[in-house]
Parts: sequence; C-alpha cells; structure tokens
Amino acid sequence: MRIIFMGTPAFAVASLEALIESGANVVAVVTAPDKPAGRGQRLNESAVKQYSVIHNIPVLQPEKLKNEDFLKELKSYQADLQVVVAFRMLPEVVWQMPVKGTINLHASLLPQYRGAAPINWAIINGEKESGVTTFFLKQEIDTGDILFVEKVSITDEVTAGEYHDRLMHKGAGLLVKTVKAIESGRYTEQPQGQLAEGITLKHAPKIYKDDCRVDWQQSADKIYNLIRGLSPYPAAFTELNGKTLKIFKTTKEDTKPNVQPGDYLTDNKTYLKFACADGCISLTDIQLEGKKRMGIEEFLRGVKL
Repeated sequence: MRIIFMGTPAFAVASLEALIESGANVVAVVTAPDKPAGRGQRLNESAVKQYSVIHNIPVLQPEKLKNEDFLKELKSYQADLQVVVAFRMLPEVVWQMPVKGTINLHASLLPQYRGAAPINWAIINGEKESGVTTFFLKQEIDTGDILFVEKVSITDEVTAGEYHDRLMHKGAGLLVKTVKAIESGRYTEQPQGQLAEGITLKHAPKIYKDDCRVDWQQSADKIYNLIRGLSPYPAAFTELNGKTLKIFKTTKEDTKPNVQPGDYLTDNKTYLKFACADGCISLTDIQLEGKKRMGIEEFLRGVKL
C-alpha cells in the first residue's frame, strides 16, 4: 500500500519509525509548518519533519488543510491509506481521499477520553488503566469504528510524561499491526458503542492554565494525581512567597497537620509540605519562578523559608 503519514510531535515519530522498519511504503509525510521559537526566533521543525528529512521522505507542511494547492499535491501521491498520529483535526475532503480510508492512533481506550489530552486526564482522574486504540476517522472527533485496542496499566507513581513514553511505544506496535491487517484485509470494525451501565463517559479536553493551579482545599489523592497528571508539562503550580512554584513530583501523607490547607511546613533542610483537606503533600521535585528545576534538598539549600 501507498501510505501518507500525518503527525507532528515525538509521540508520532515512534509510529512513523515503526512503520518504516516494518517495510511499509510511506510515500509522504504531512506535518505542522515550521514555527519561530526561542529568543532568536529561529524556525523550529517538528520532530516528524526532522525524522522524515533524514530518511528522505517527502514532507508537506500546509498552513490550511483545505488549501487547493495542498489538496492537489496530496492527491498526486495516490495514497491507499492515510495514517494519523498526534496531528490536528482533518477536514472531510482529506480523510476521505484514500481508497482504504484514514486511520488514527489515539492514546486512550475509546470511547473514553476523546479529545486533545487523554494521557493527562486519565492520570488526573486516578485511572488504573488506559491504553491505545486504532480506528477509522469519521466526521466527529475520535468517534470512528475501532480496529485494535491494547490496554496498559497506570501505576500509582507514574507521571504523564512517563506514561506518554509507554503508550508511544505500545501505540507504534499497534499501528503496525493495524496497517498490516488493513493491507491483508483481515480485520473487523467495531462501532464505538454505549458504555456499560453505571460507567460515565469521560472526556479529555485541552489543558489550560487554570486546570494546572493546585487547589489545596482538595484531598491529598486528588492533588497528588493532578500533579503527576501534569508532569512534566504543562506542570501543576502554586504560589510560594509571591512566586510561581511548579511541582513535578510529590509524595502524599495521611496525617493532617495543625495548619490550614495551603499553608506549608518545612525544616529548611529536607522537606517542604503543603497542607490539604485531609493530609499533606510533600514536594520532592520542583521549580521556583526564575530558577532551574531541582530536588527539594537542593532547593532548600538555596532558599530559606
């Protein structure tokens, strides 16, 4: 099959690399336009573009996916199948173009956690299991017929960044399996049906700054899950002496200190704890505004509270 791959970040590169190594015929790649970044505003190429250039795969970078020149160029590759991993929403004229359709790899067990941030929200909500799903694209986002699913457990300590890497590699393998199945014609499509009785459908919308602010009036479990669900990016935060404090890793304690939620306790040597509704959260990996990221002992050596 002639395959066009669409993706942008490192998460997508693992899938593209797995396809190439499996012998798939990737004839072109569609990725985000180069964007200026940093103080010098140098053009920053997407991870998918960097990989594609090294491997001599033609790269398309449309500003608008409905642009007539882009559509004409895309059609010229005569793709049998399009593969989408961590890319933007496609217009119907694009996803309906290939004769075998367009498939997507999504980092959740659909229909749960449809949306832009499935990994973050699964951990924030304290899930014990999520995974990856391949499916055919339809009009509404993340609603198409399911092809294959692989479950991956979520441990109590894992951060969003660590779980991202696990799903990145699991997803790459599942995508290769899916492409081979479509090529051979040996697959079945499973519509995304109703959830079992008593199970609520959960969504995964884009993460905004207000979602990242720690509410110390909540339980230790909720705060602990929020912090690991946003680590390392965009990172949960609070205020410490008038400055923004990003929090990457913590431990939780059931003992409730004799202070108000949001107040902190420290020995200025080994620990910094914030009280919450039913216990406290001990910070272990943090970054104060204007400082580098560091462990708590290193932080306390330089800042007296």
